[in-house]
Amino acid sequence: MSIMTGYVDVPARLGESALPDGRLLGWAEWGPLDGVPVLLCPGAATSRWLGFGAGVVDALGVRLVSVDRPGLGVSTPALGRTFSDFAGDLRQLCALRGLGRPFVVGNSQGAPFALACAAEGVASALAVVSGADEVAAPEFASVLDADLRGLVERTACDPAGAEEFFAGFTADAMWDMVMAGSPTCDLAVYRDPDFAAGYRRALNEAFAQGAAGYARDTVLAMGRWPFALDEITVPVDIWYGERDTGHSPDNGTLLAARMPGARHHVVPETGGALLWTHAESILTSLLAKAITHG
Repeated sequence: MSIMTGYVDVPARLGESALPDGRLLGWAEWGPLDGVPVLLCPGAATSRWLGFGAGVVDALGVRLVSVDRPGLGVSTPALGRTFSDFAGDLRQLCALRGLGRPFVVGNSQGAPFALACAAEGVASALAVVSGADEVAAPEFASVLDADLRGLVERTACDPAGAEEFFAGFTADAMWDMVMAGSPTCDLAVYRDPDFAAGYRRALNEAFAQGAAGYARDTVLAMGRWPFALDEITVPVDIWYGERDTGHSPDNGTLLAARMPGARHHVVPETGGALLWTHAESILTSLLAKAITHG
């Protein structure tokens, strides 16, 4: 039986699926097996363990599936993997798990991976929630703080060296970075005892094989994205909290403008914890797309 909290609950089902090349992808599920499939691309260095929408997924009839990207959690590493490789992995997982073309949610650093799934036809609709924006886009060069601009430039000039640098991160370092960079409204979520326990567990699991998986994710996310945002034709919701200055320099305004038809939501008085504070709104909006675009 799941232990319910205000923001997250423990997975109802955990497993690993073998891909045709023999690699394993780890996944966790919440909600009814016959529910509407919603696939989560989780944030930076968090494993399949951390879902969202405690109490909401069951009420809405959602089958929420979170996946460990290669090298994180229990998923087999894949050296040199690309965004397209990940979309291909998820296409295979969807076939193995009977998910069809699911709705996809991309949170934080999971956002560009979710966008890749939309670009390659894996997703039938998409929600980007507090998404890591394309910080290497030239439009942002003048507005990034000095530290982030330095990392972007380092990634562009020496991706292998940048990947080696990011491979030095740890679960504790990630936790400290999130706590130090979050506004008060987010800290109220992150410091909730049950959420904090789940988040820390997800971080520890994500780094169980070391930091190479996180490092590869970060180099991909911080570089120029290879997919054409203006060619994404599935319905897209873009969600940012008004007080979230860490994920996108402009709360997703440019990102939304690059995708024709994307709906841009900026939620007042909230920050980067939007996935957990507004789970019902995010999922309800996604489910409505099954009716209007199904």
